Amino acid sequence: MASSPTALACPECGSTSLYKDGLRYLKNGATIQRWLCKACGYRFSQRRPLQNVLNGSINSASDIPSNCQGSHDPNGRAPSINKAVQTLATVENPIKSGLAGATKQTADAKGKIVEHSFWLLKQGYAESTIKGRAKLLKILVKRGANLFDPDSVKETIAKQKWSEGRKVNAVDAYTCFLQMLGKSWEPPKYKRVRKLPFIPTENEVDQLIAGCGRKTATLLQLLKETGMRIGEAWKLHWTEIDFVSNTIRVTPEKGSNPRVFRVSNKLMSMLKALQEHSSSNRVFQKSLRSQARLFHKQRRKIASKLQNPRILSISFHTFRHWKATMEYHKTKDILHVMKVLGHKNINNTLVYTQLVDFGDDEYTVRVAHTIEEDKQLIEAGFEYVTERDGYKIYRKRK
Repeated sequence: MASSPTALACPECGSTSLYKDGLRYLKNGATIQRWLCKACGYRFSQRRPLQNVLNGSINSASDIPSNCQGSHDPNGRAPSINKAVQTLATVENPIKSGLAGATKQTADAKGKIVEHSFWLLKQGYAESTIKGRAKLLKILVKRGANLFDPDSVKETIAKQKWSEGRKVNAVDAYTCFLQMLGKSWEPPKYKRVRKLPFIPTENEVDQLIAGCGRKTATLLQLLKETGMRIGEAWKLHWTEIDFVSNTIRVTPEKGSNPRVFRVSNKLMSMLKALQEHSSSNRVFQKSLRSQARLFHKQRRKIASKLQNPRILSISFHTFRHWKATMEYHKTKDILHVMKVLGHKNINNTLVYTQLVDFGDDEYTVRVAHTIEEDKQLIEAGFEYVTERDGYKIYRKRK
């Protein structure tokens, strides 16, 4: 097997995309690098050179065999040389030697987290779930938890200044990790505190959209009109948009139902402008993490400019809450809201029946004199109320 990481390839699938999976420490002082293939999850070993051993007389992995326990090694070195190698490897860096156990444990844990990600993938978990659980496990390791000791993990979780919900997520992630190892534990009893989501006014939503850049504004307008999850919006393909009928098909995530939305001419115009400069089959090409950072930066500027701290509470998911709340208040039909959100369990939808008690003074009222004005008001989100003296009256929540 090649000793250079650059020339190394997985013996199982041939991939060169590898992850260091800790070290094996041999009795003779040598170390063996363990590798984990990112493509197929196969684990294998490779020897690793000791640095500055005997002033350079031994400087490669091939010079330090794993079976050098006899009177002479295969390369003909005397026992005193082998003993010197072992001694030097131990005392070369006392601090490193003292932390060898912890370092090895951390390296093993990181390798197991990668292995666990592949295991979750094979079990059919969603990509977002896999990334979220891997991130939580890495945080626990970074903050001192030994993933091979449930009591250590339990203590680390207890020390974190996390919300109850995040602690529940950490417990779930570790429970699943132990399941892969064929083990179990007595998980701590944290209870998720369900809170009513923050619902901004439509004016605040529109101000945020208007203050963002072209791509971010298009994404936010899409979330506002459809109530998609950010993951659903981010995976949207151009083939799922019908510019003739002004409809968008949603490929669901998290076990939701697929949906089709009719959207405004305004949103369609914004999407067409993006398409003119797009070279991909996906609408949004940047990584979601980069887009989130950009959104947070623009949100801070807008909140500061308008002197409205409430805007800082608007997240991608807030648009979904806002859409559901508006739809329920408009129709009073919880089944309709359930269909809009793609929920399969109505209990997840019922929360939107108690969010906002709108008063009569929270409407903007407009009167349409012609059919063209009718169309403009409807496209702007106004709803028909009644007709007086031949004129149609519309209203829209502020």
